[in-house]
Amino acid sequence: QVQLVESGGGLVQAGASLRLSCAASGRTFSSYAMGWFRQAPGKEREFVAAISGYGGNTQYADSVKGRFTISRDNAKNTVYLQMNSLKPEDTAVYYCAADYFGSVPSRGGQRYDYWGQGTQVTVSS
Repeated sequence: QVQLVESGGGLVQAGASLRLSCAASGRTFSSYAMGWFRQAPGKEREFVAAISGYGGNTQYADSVKGRFTISRDNAKNTVYLQMNSLKPEDTAVYYCAADYFGSVPSRGGQRYDYWGQGTQVTVSS
């Protein structure tokens, strides 16, 4: 059982930066991949970024590539999403997720076994 708690969301203006954090419970954090997803009002959940268990492999959605950076600190059981040059279309609830049985980052939400409660990110124009 893994519990995930996101933090760091908020209201910012376009062009600003935010860093989301996701703290995970448990002792085997480095053994599984983590991902970030988001869901905007009226839209389906979409993949944002993912990172392998030891952090050496990452994947990004085309819409955030070059602006967002996913990283993890396994000593702190925490994964981060650094978001720069935010745009109004980045407005969404952001969720972190754990692929408990996989160490390779995946874009597919169905691969992930545990999800956080979400944190709201709102970008004004």
